Amino acid sequence: QVQLVVPIAVVFGPGSVPGDLPRPLPFRDMQEMEISVNLRTSVTSRYEMLYRSITGQEEAALAAATAREADAALHPLQDTTLGSLTMYVVPETSSLLPQGITVYVGKHRSALVRAGGSLAALQARLREVTQVMSFTAGSIAAALSDRVPDGQLSPDARRYLKSSLGYEITFSLLNPDPKSHTVDWDIEGAVNRYVKPVLDKLSLVANFSVDSQILYYAVLGVTPRYDKESSSFLLSAHSLPHVINPVEARLGSSAASLYPVLNFLLYVPERSHSPLYIQDKDGAPVSTNAFHSPRWGGIMVYNVEAPAYPQASLPLHVDVDMARVMEVFLAQLRLLFGLSREEVPPEFLLESPGNEGLADWELDHLLWAHTVENIATVSTTLTSLAQLLDKIGNIVIKDDVASEVYRAVASVQSAVTELSLGHLHAAFQASKEAVTSSERAFFDPSLLHLLYFPDDQKFAIYIPLFLPMAVPILLSLAKIVRETRQRKKEPTKMD
Repeated sequence: QVQLVVPIAVVFGPGSVPGDLPRPLPFRDMQEMEISVNLRTSVTSRYEMLYRSITGQEEAALAAATAREADAALHPLQDTTLGSLTMYVVPETSSLLPQGITVYVGKHRSALVRAGGSLAALQARLREVTQVMSFTAGSIAAALSDRVPDGQLSPDARRYLKSSLGYEITFSLLNPDPKSHTVDWDIEGAVNRYVKPVLDKLSLVANFSVDSQILYYAVLGVTPRYDKESSSFLLSAHSLPHVINPVEARLGSSAASLYPVLNFLLYVPERSHSPLYIQDKDGAPVSTNAFHSPRWGGIMVYNVEAPAYPQASLPLHVDVDMARVMEVFLAQLRLLFGLSREEVPPEFLLESPGNEGLADWELDHLLWAHTVENIATVSTTLTSLAQLLDKIGNIVIKDDVASEVYRAVASVQSAVTELSLGHLHAAFQASKEAVTSSERAFFDPSLLHLLYFPDDQKFAIYIPLFLPMAVPILLSLAKIVRETRQRKKEPTKMD
């Protein structure tokens, strides 16, 4: 049973204190919610709220002209502990938030919230903000997707990547028609400019490695349909799943990888199938001309403009606009990590994370989900190991395997304890250590079940070997016993 604790500081600015506070500031309050996963598993979320008055420095920061400037000024003054949140309550009449906006979520770990009049209205609003900035029942269910009954899981939950100690990202340029197109892409510069800031932020979650490749004569494997009206070729939504397998056979990146591989493919269609557009389920063209595959990656079709005059010499030189391509790939990367911002109420305003690709609270969102998933993974691994040992009575457990099991149990207990104390970073690190130790124990070569076999198999192996030798021995023993008995029956001769 896991308990997730979120420390929240609710800071009241001048003129924003509700009149029905139960006691004078500062005071503490607590709210609990149970997230039911299945009949045996449930996760308890506890929000520990500290209500206090604003300090002089924070009040000066809130005097900024815009919410963005206020968020930047408040950042050095607030608690930057992973998993903690700070809510600044501003008056209903405050001009800091735009008209019609009740909540502004910054790119750090704080939000600006309009006072709701009464404490109950404010608490309801704070609960919504906390769900957006920490975790929701849906994100926890997605992290524990292996334990949730299929009917209760949202379609998006299967899209997110499973927790891992590392990920490998491969950018591939597919040029099926090099005779017609010479394609140049500055992938190294684009990775340093757009991808590296995001991966630096995500380095707390896992290790990342990035590589790139150019594949020639690699076709999609699906023949697009020609549309006379638009004079273009179309890929329909139902044909997209058939694109992946032929392409994946050429990639070859996941064969020798220890970690999950994320594939991002830029496809320049051949001249005979240009321009090529992707259609959605309703038959409308997809604005990005790209699609993504759950837990695999994404593919973007990059059309080359036809030359102004037909007699242009081939191959045509193409310089890829990397800003447009990376914008799509980074959006797909966020989707694969479950960082989409789709379920936000209309009165919420979320600040763009900028070059870093994700806000501080989104990183916390990821850590909450991965910590819970790691704890569940360790539980499943150790249970499977225990069942294996129960089935094979004569299995030999080496001291190093036993120590890994003990370490995994101690680490997962530490992770659960740290979660219940609201220490997200320590809990995540302990859960990673638990996963590493449990996997080492489970996949230790000495525990290969083929090395051990039950007693009935031993009899089946050894009886055919020893029976031919045992028959003459048994006959000889029977003969000795018979001769001994006859000797006893014969009367002894007396001189």
